[in-house]
Amino acid sequence: MKPPPPLNYIRSFECSARHLSFTEAANELGYTQAAISTHVRALEQYLGRQLFIRYPRSLKLTEVGEAFLPTLRQALNQIDFATETVLAAARNKTVVISCPTSLAENWLARCVAGFSRKHPEVEILLHGTIWEDSTEQIADILISIRRFDNMPSHGMQLWNDRLVLLCAPQLVHGQNAIRTPEDVLKSNWIAVHGRQEFWQDMADALRIDASANDKRLSTNSTNIALEMAASGAGCIVTTQSLARIYVDRGLLVEPFPTRTKSAWNYYLAEGPSSKGTTVAKVRDWIVSEAQKVIG
Repeated sequence: MKPPPPLNYIRSFECSARHLSFTEAANELGYTQAAISTHVRALEQYLGRQLFIRYPRSLKLTEVGEAFLPTLRQALNQIDFATETVLAAARNKTVVISCPTSLAENWLARCVAGFSRKHPEVEILLHGTIWEDSTEQIADILISIRRFDNMPSHGMQLWNDRLVLLCAPQLVHGQNAIRTPEDVLKSNWIAVHGRQEFWQDMADALRIDASANDKRLSTNSTNIALEMAASGAGCIVTTQSLARIYVDRGLLVEPFPTRTKSAWNYYLAEGPSSKGTTVAKVRDWIVSEAQKVIG
């Protein structure tokens, strides 16, 4: 099996692609311009494909380079996060929390901010995850979302979530307003990959035929879906825990009071190398704040 290319080749390519300049990449990484150019050329030889089109005073990514770049950036970000986490672990007052990005943005960030105001001596490193993530071995506190038939063997459920139907305020007013459950069938249904069942569950609760709707929008991110709904693109079904901040800010409304049980819930567990009382203090704060989420 062919060994992977040196990491400095990867970093030189990513930085050059970001600046579209070997000179700017050299300034950022502390190499000479010639060294950056050599790294990139060596990476191209390793791949057998050209990554840049070279002009006298500028660079342009090839199609291969554009396709290669996003995955490399994600990998470099994971390396940088893992490095920072290991360094943080050496500091006794640092607590690393791993949490799905949507919940981290919509709830946990405010929760952590409240903790930090009361306990400024504790440093918190909050890592947002998308889908499954490999932070179990380095995080002190792990929050995950699981379906009822795949609950984690260790950990506590933070709350009993419910599904809510939401739309932008302007969609419940005017001539074509959503006034009855049947009106929902005429709107775009915004779905999140992996959570398509939410719409079927809500349709059952509203007693409408989900198959009668053929206007769908989809994304892999709940927060993108919420933003689409807030922009008036259609209706969304999501968990109350994630929707709450949008409702509180008046960006989304519930056209009907119907709510139904969610098959997915959030769970909290401690990592294998958590730091005793410091982690327990953060954990207890999160659990206490979690009790306020679902009213």
